[in-house]
Amino acid sequence: MSETETETEETDTATVTALPPLAVQAERLIALGVHELAGIAAGELRAFAAGAADSAGGDALLAVHPDRVPASALAPLLRHEDKPGFVVVDMADVDDFAPGEAAGLPDAPLYVVSGVDRGDRMADWSPEEALPALAAEGRTPLVLSEGIHWVLQRPEVLERNHCFMTIGSRLRKPNGVLDARTPAIWISNGTGRDGRERRGAPKVGWCWWGNRHTWLGFGSATGRS
Repeated sequence: MSETETETEETDTATVTALPPLAVQAERLIALGVHELAGIAAGELRAFAAGAADSAGGDALLAVHPDRVPASALAPLLRHEDKPGFVVVDMADVDDFAPGEAAGLPDAPLYVVSGVDRGDRMADWSPEEALPALAAEGRTPLVLSEGIHWVLQRPEVLERNHCFMTIGSRLRKPNGVLDARTPAIWISNGTGRDGRERRGAPKVGWCWWGNRHTWLGFGSATGRS
């Protein structure tokens, strides 16, 4: 992210609305064309949602594996204030950020994420500080595609001064070292290279692994199945 960009607008902390039933989420993804992007038949998506409903319990997130549909294809489907989402220009390699070991994604095209949380309590923590704290709580960090899926289902999850990082996705360089960037989803201020016309749009960007931001929590979950 830009070193000069900050969140300056005040907002009241809102209660994040519970997720709709998995069958409703499936219809939402179908309406957006996510199943086509992933090469999954609409019937298959509906059948999975129906079968997972009983075992997943309430308030679970339906997700398509990032290997089937990348973040760059999902981001433009996001909406905030009727503006489409976008990926920052200096993150052309967004799809190279893969699920890390801490995420432990199922080896399946479709899966369910339980107990999703925005991590407001960890605002002003760095990713380096948040990752072991989440593990100690028995939680797993969201990967970028899961964070996008969550906002697709509940756009109100993204608020001014209350957005989140998705540190379950990391980029490993050819030499084996992890990239110092970590993905995040927030709302553009329309500054810099974003362009004024994108003010208020959902934004997929990055933050440094060791930096803190008062307006970014850490998306996490209790598990996946």
